[in-house]
Amino acid sequence: MSTHTVVHDPEGMIEADLPLDRATHEQLVRTVLSWAAPATLPPDDYEPVALLLTGAAYAVTAEVRQRAALLPKGDRRLALTRIVLGEAAGRLPASGRNSLHGVQHRARLLRALYELLDHLELPALASTAP
Repeated sequence: MSTHTVVHDPEGMIEADLPLDRATHEQLVRTVLSWAAPATLPPDDYEPVALLLTGAAYAVTAEVRQRAALLPKGDRRLALTRIVLGEAAGRLPASGRNSLHGVQHRARLLRALYELLDHLELPALASTAP
């Protein structure tokens, strides 16, 4: 009997007020991107991995939006932020969670979101003021 409950939270609402488990997410991204053949997992196992990546991506997206809201209107980082957030908005709700290709796309998106989050670090915001 399992004592764990699996929650389907693709929009990351549960994690919205929780700290991100970045180390775990990054390890999962590295693992997923290292898979070379579709037979790496049985077909039914791709979807749970994709759901975990999707929930994490929604949580990171929310954090990126919060940090971007603190940027001054003319900040050069806003253009990249809009592009990555637009990609996330288009790719996260899309299907493709049942294949290696789809899961790896989600892993790449999560990696890009974390990279953007680093680019928007709060100390960097203070140092960009004219």
